[in-house]
Amino acid sequence: MLFLVVMLGIDTSMILDMGKVAVVGSANLDFVFRCPELPRPGETLLGGSFSTHPGGKGANQATAIAALKGSVQFVGCVGDDPEGEFLVTTLSEAGVGIERLQVIQGRRTGTACVLVSDSSSNMIVVAPGANNEVSSAQVTSAHGHIKPDIVLCQLEIPIASVTAAAQVDRFILNPAPAQPLSSELLARCFVLTPNESELESLTGIRPDTLEDCEKAAKPLLEAGVQNVIITLGSRGCSWASESGVTHFPSRKVDAIDTTAAGDAFNGALAHFLAEGRTILEAIPLANAVAAISTTKVGAQESMPSMGELQAFAPDLF
Repeated sequence: MLFLVVMLGIDTSMILDMGKVAVVGSANLDFVFRCPELPRPGETLLGGSFSTHPGGKGANQATAIAALKGSVQFVGCVGDDPEGEFLVTTLSEAGVGIERLQVIQGRRTGTACVLVSDSSSNMIVVAPGANNEVSSAQVTSAHGHIKPDIVLCQLEIPIASVTAAAQVDRFILNPAPAQPLSSELLARCFVLTPNESELESLTGIRPDTLEDCEKAAKPLLEAGVQNVIITLGSRGCSWASESGVTHFPSRKVDAIDTTAAGDAFNGALAHFLAEGRTILEAIPLANAVAAISTTKVGAQESMPSMGELQAFAPDLF
C-alpha cells in the first residue's frame, strides 16, 4: 500500500501520522493504601496493604493508549530524583513516546496518596511537584514537533498550560480534578469528559438521571463544547451534543480497584477517535477498556491490551 501511494505521488506523511495522540499532563508516583473502608475525618484505620505504582492522570492516559498499541507522545515534567527516573523508564517501557517529557532540576516528582477500600472506592490527594513546571512554551513547542491528530489533557498541570494545549482542532479535556474553567477553554473543547462530581462542580447539577445529564450539559454546549461525555461509574456514561443525549451502559465486571478507570476511559476514547472512529463507535470501546481496568490493582498496570479488549468485547469489533 505504501509503495502504491508513493508511485501515485500521494503525500505519505499524512498516512504515517494518522492517529497520533499527544497527552499533555501529569506524572506521579502513587502511594497506594488498601483499607477495609475509607476513613472519616479524624479517624485512623489499621490493616490493609501498601504499595507504590506509577501514576498521574496524564501518564495513566498515555499508558492506556500505548497498551492499545496507539501512537502516543507524553508532554509533561518530572523531578531529578529516583521517582522521576522510575516514571520515565516506566513510560518508555510501556511504549509511550517521551521525547517531550522534561526532567526539572531541583524539583521533586509529583506524588499521590491513594486510599482504596475493600468495596473498590477510592480517595486521592496529589502533591504536584514538578507537574507545576509544565509550561505553555513547552506545550506549544511539543505541538509543533508532534503534530498530533488529537490532544488529550487534564487539570493536574497549570491552567495556562492546559489552555496552550487546547490550541488544536481536536482537543479532549478531562476536567479533573475539578476547578473553574474559562469560556475560552470550554470553547476549544472538542470533547469534555467530566465525571459526576466534576460535572456538579462545573454546573451545580448532580447527574442522577438522564434528564439531569441533559440539563447539566446544556450550558457547556452553549459555551462552545462540541461533545460532553459524562462518565457515571458503574452506570456507564452519557454523551450530549447538539443532537441530544445518548446513554451508554457499562460492562458488568467484578471490580476490585476503580482508581484509574476514568484514565482508561479517556485514553481509550482519544485513541479510537484518533484512529478514525466516530464518537458513537469510540464510547462503547472506551467503556469496555474502563471496565477491564477495574478488575486489576494499580493505575498503569491495569490498562488492558488490545487483545484483552477484543476478548472481553468481541461484539465491538
